[in-house]
Amino acid sequence: MPDSTAESGGNAPEPGGDEELDFWSFVDLAGRRLSEEYGFGNRLATRLLLTLNRASMIVTYDLESTVHRPRGHSWASFRLLFVTWLAGPLEPGRAATLAGMSRAAVSNLAKTLVADGLLVRTPGERDGRSVILSLTDEGRRAMLEVFHAQNARETEWAGLLTETEQEILIMLLDKLIASRGRFDVRERS
Repeated sequence: MPDSTAESGGNAPEPGGDEELDFWSFVDLAGRRLSEEYGFGNRLATRLLLTLNRASMIVTYDLESTVHRPRGHSWASFRLLFVTWLAGPLEPGRAATLAGMSRAAVSNLAKTLVADGLLVRTPGERDGRSVILSLTDEGRRAMLEVFHAQNARETEWAGLLTETEQEILIMLLDKLIASRGRFDVRERS
């Protein structure tokens, strides 16, 4: 990881100063102020989570803006189509769990994707109200095309790290995710 102190010129600007904050100088400023002015002692934890969230947002926005929006869809639409493509046909609740979305979001997205001809809703066998989501033939063709572009972009991002670094990062992120049971984590399921 680059030395943020070097990137920000050694000292983060003070609020209200003439210098513009960039992400790293803001992280330095936040850590210093939270520690010195407010008594929050774990600067590294704050830095870790700010960096993790920022990395996730940057990569997600990049994938959405370079791969999905040009094809007329959002990141959320891709996630629903992706799980339906690979794990489907699925009930909307199961699709929501796998995509990390709320059931309401899946319901709203499904309406749009059905209208676009990519998804179909069929009656479920469980009861008269249940439905099953599955891709249409057009949806399968679209997912092959979109995932080809997505995977190429993923490969570019991942290529910034060695294979060993990629495996270590996955291991560390898996450890964070697997340890969520230690405290009251709220997540979509």
